[in-house]
Amino acid sequence: MPHILIVEDEAAIADTLVYALQADGHSTEWVTLGSAALDQQRVRPADLIILDIGLPDISGFETCRQLRRFSEVPVMFLSARDGEIDRVVGLEIGADDYVVKPFSPREVAARVRAILKRMVPRTEAGTAVLQLDTVRMQITYRGQPLALTRHEFRLLQCLLEQPRRVFSREQLLDALGVASDVGYERTIDSHIKSLRAKLRQVAADAEPIQTHRGLGYSFSPEHA
Repeated sequence: MPHILIVEDEAAIADTLVYALQADGHSTEWVTLGSAALDQQRVRPADLIILDIGLPDISGFETCRQLRRFSEVPVMFLSARDGEIDRVVGLEIGADDYVVKPFSPREVAARVRAILKRMVPRTEAGTAVLQLDTVRMQITYRGQPLALTRHEFRLLQCLLEQPRRVFSREQLLDALGVASDVGYERTIDSHIKSLRAKLRQVAADAEPIQTHRGLGYSFSPEHA
């Protein structure tokens, strides 16, 4: 039974989510503070966190930033703000979904199901399609070692270690150890293009690296 942590300071909203999620077959836990959510995730990790942005102690954005230091649990933001910039910020700091209030509890339950389903890694013959070996600095795709440059390896490693997370070009530059203020953002596009070409040599019909227009890139196990 998937366990969902709800972080929401409005009791009426939390009660509605608890009812909808439990009716959908999930166990739930409710806290009202971001700090409590961080503590709870360390003690009893949830399978997914529904996180309100406007919390009394620290914002949902800051809670998610701190959460990503030790956990890759899927996060769904709840917010009364529907501006594009808020959605972009939420996705860039590691959220998997963003729902605007008022919302349909049934829709939230359906979105939770979809996220949890995506979190089951795609396998082939019982083995991960893309395998990362950090000791040998090697990545294998469908059983074939990839001939990668140092930068290509670091980029693909970054994407593989956090599936479905959307990384901005600045964040990917950080993964390469390059300062984002030196004008190299577009070189990320060149490295991604080269990576895709090498992956297509193994599987021409697959597209494991997804482009998120205006946001960045992510690794999608479903398309590997």
